[in-house]
Amino acid sequence: MTTSTRGADKVPAVLVLEDGRIFRGRAYGAVGETFGEAVFSTGMTGYQETLTDPSYHRQVVVMTAPHVGNTGVNDEDAESKRIWVSGYVVRDPARVPSNWRSRRTLDEELAAQGVVGICGVDTRALTRHLRERGAMRVGIFSGNALPDEGTMLAEVRQAPEMQGADLSAEVATKEAYVVPAQGEKKFTVAAVDLGIKGMTPYRMAERGIEVHVLPATSTVDDVYAVNPDGVFFSNGPGDPATADHPVSVMRGVLERGTPLFGICFGNQILGRALGFGTYKLKYGHRGINQPVQDRTTGKVEVTAHNHGFAVDAPLDKVSDTPFGRAEVSHVCLNDNVVEGLQLLDKPAFSVQYHPEAAAGPHDAAYLFDRFVKLMEGQRA
Repeated sequence: MTTSTRGADKVPAVLVLEDGRIFRGRAYGAVGETFGEAVFSTGMTGYQETLTDPSYHRQVVVMTAPHVGNTGVNDEDAESKRIWVSGYVVRDPARVPSNWRSRRTLDEELAAQGVVGICGVDTRALTRHLRERGAMRVGIFSGNALPDEGTMLAEVRQAPEMQGADLSAEVATKEAYVVPAQGEKKFTVAAVDLGIKGMTPYRMAERGIEVHVLPATSTVDDVYAVNPDGVFFSNGPGDPATADHPVSVMRGVLERGTPLFGICFGNQILGRALGFGTYKLKYGHRGINQPVQDRTTGKVEVTAHNHGFAVDAPLDKVSDTPFGRAEVSHVCLNDNVVEGLQLLDKPAFSVQYHPEAAAGPHDAAYLFDRFVKLMEGQRA
């Protein structure tokens, strides 16, 4: 990715999809070129959390909401230390942000972090195209000396695909760190960082959990070196079919019977650990308005998602696995995609979405309480 930032708002920009569809607009953020997988996010708020979610590594995010940047950028809401998206696409960026916590404009933040974006394009038409054709590789090119269309398309088609990408170690912490419990410490949890968001250990800390966040390369011995009451596997980017090491670690946890909770990528890791396959969705689930039913209670939740892969597990029966019986606990009501798994003979469960969702909705926050109950039951 090559970038510059001067006078970006008046610079021409072009978005090129790998199937040859082209959209023209103006530069937004840094000027230069970038490549990634084109995906769309349906959230009308929480764009700062989306941008800083490590799960979006190597993705170019198209915002379906027409106005973006209205609340600017603050110093409190980031989910990690940097923006992870490889590119950003908006229709009508805010001219002046309006929020008491805003410290700078979204355009300024994108430019400062070297994130190439484009604005002034018909994001509705682009979203409809991706829904019909599926997520695909894309390039954004901006500057006064743009390459010809054939050259741009050739560069897009040379970019790596998301299928087969092993990315979690690229976004995870390199050194272990501890998030202390708030108030009285009740439990210790080893959290394997596959692309963890900052709000996740915070939600556990609120419940009296001391969280030891460990690198994606951690071994089973590393996990148990912190003497955990429970083990957590986080969200993260990439193709779960490549995640052999986290799958091996999770199997080690399941063998010991330690309470286990996984979200998003962690759900796919649990699926693989139990012997299920995974597959790539046509265009994925992204945004903060996805309806999911908790089949254990019948309750329907509005949930936050970011996943382009899913677990291939039967919805209509209990499955026998090397670790006992397992069933699908949550399902997306839009398309019947598996959104959660649970073991019936061991204390382990997972969901495909984000119960920590800092920007909301908060319907699924109870899942952290469910994890606490598993640890309480094991201790008893």
